[in-house]
Amino acid sequence: MIQRIQTIYLCLVVVLGTVLYFCPVLQFTSNINDNVQRMFELGATGLEEQTEEYSYLADELTPVVFNDEWGLAIATLIMPVLALIIIFLYKKRKLQARLSLLLFLFSLAYYGVLLIYAWFGKRMIAPDWSVLPPACMPLINAVFSLMATRRILKDEALVRAADRLR
Repeated sequence: MIQRIQTIYLCLVVVLGTVLYFCPVLQFTSNINDNVQRMFELGATGLEEQTEEYSYLADELTPVVFNDEWGLAIATLIMPVLALIIIFLYKKRKLQARLSLLLFLFSLAYYGVLLIYAWFGKRMIAPDWSVLPPACMPLINAVFSLMATRRILKDEALVRAADRLR
């Protein structure tokens, strides 16, 4: 199991997906006036305010509530969990290849969920938003899952060729 290269690719997906769960991926910024700027970071664990100093307007700032962050958490958790399941299906290569393609689709679907959160965040939290570097991890996961699929299919072809020779 571990000697196969696709297992290494899938282990990298598990590691990157787990790291992505704890990293913020979107940053929202709003300027209240020249002295006060509020910053929020959104990740799978929720929305956190990063503003250090409220200056003299601390009493006038309203707290920001951004409900229903579970969609991003689920989209983030699907990738490492599915990759871990795929690793242990090493005896069922056809199913493993199909699930690996499904992992690829989930990795790309993460960006759809992220765009929805960016759109709602822009309307409800702050007008300015930016994407942080950890947001590239699902794209890397998609590439690794495609590479794993290719190797799984190559293993399946090798096994079929060996069966033909018997």
